Amino acid sequence: MDVEQKIEALGESAQFDLCNACGAATRTRDDLGRWIYPTPLPDGRLVRVLKVLMTNACEKNCYYCATRASRDIPRVSFQPEELASAFDRMHRAGLVDGLFLSSGIGGGAERAMDRMIACVELVRLRYAFRGYIHLKILPGASEAHIERAVQLAHRVSVNLEAPDAEHLMAIAPHKDFRELIQPIEVVKRLIEAGEGRWAPSGQTTQFVVGAAGESDQEILSTTVRLYQELRLKRAYFSAFQPIPGTPLEGLPPTPAWREHRLYQADWLLRFYGFTFDDLVFDAHGNLPRRADPKMMYARTHPELFPVEVNRASREELLRVPGLGPKAVAHILRWRRQGALRELADLRKAGAVTERAAPFILLDGRRPPHQLSLWDE
Repeated sequence: MDVEQKIEALGESAQFDLCNACGAATRTRDDLGRWIYPTPLPDGRLVRVLKVLMTNACEKNCYYCATRASRDIPRVSFQPEELASAFDRMHRAGLVDGLFLSSGIGGGAERAMDRMIACVELVRLRYAFRGYIHLKILPGASEAHIERAVQLAHRVSVNLEAPDAEHLMAIAPHKDFRELIQPIEVVKRLIEAGEGRWAPSGQTTQFVVGAAGESDQEILSTTVRLYQELRLKRAYFSAFQPIPGTPLEGLPPTPAWREHRLYQADWLLRFYGFTFDDLVFDAHGNLPRRADPKMMYARTHPELFPVEVNRASREELLRVPGLGPKAVAHILRWRRQGALRELADLRKAGAVTERAAPFILLDGRRPPHQLSLWDE
């Protein structure tokens, strides 16, 4: 099998890890690399990242996984030099700006990490690549491997897959939840010791949503603890999709709207000043489908609305549906020059005025708005 065929096979296998992907619909297809994803960096730049596995051979048997050991699929592997030189050719041809590298665990985590790190060292040292690299830390990796990973990569990640030990047991009974948390703790310590020089884009994790019967409340509770205690940069949520030839092939797929609601709630936690206690869950502990988490908050706290746009604090404005950080920044700047009196003023600031109108006052007056179906 030639290099292009390997990239095709191992890029396809890597699609199930979402820790830097924007979705299959946005990947770039070309003659050499068919698995290139536009990836936003913490500074707002968008880079094209080749997302690939070192190997899809794996000794683990996670119930949800497309590359689980007992599944009958062709197994393909790269040698470190083979993948490093292929990536260098793609970069020099202007096809990619970065690399996301993960791997199945064949021959033990130590051997798998050896091969991944050897590949990235070649990319960095032999081919003098200084761009973005996201490196996966595999379950069972040694502290020495973790340290080298954070020295080489802009971002690293450890996939928890489930919010706690009980739910992990339901989809990956051979994995130990505590053994997955431990490398996240090591990464935190090393990043702090590196004072910004190591893994400057931090670390992330991923949850498989819906395979283990976990609730959104459980997922987000764990996510908040990771943010607060381990300084995780962000969590990714992957809606479970059953794969033929796996023990969970008979389960229904998790609907895309549930994944979307989790990302909306996560956005509120990271950028809007919301706390876990501000989120509204249904009787089953899930985010309701009927409205996004910010609208649910506003509807369940009528005592906080309407807010006067011309006097409200930044924190109060960020609680208003239809107002995002950019719109709020414009509002705070513009109102110093005079009162905002029309919805058109908010629209120019970037607000979604039909969502905001029921929750605001403009110079003491309620702007005109239509009742939603919920109101009716």
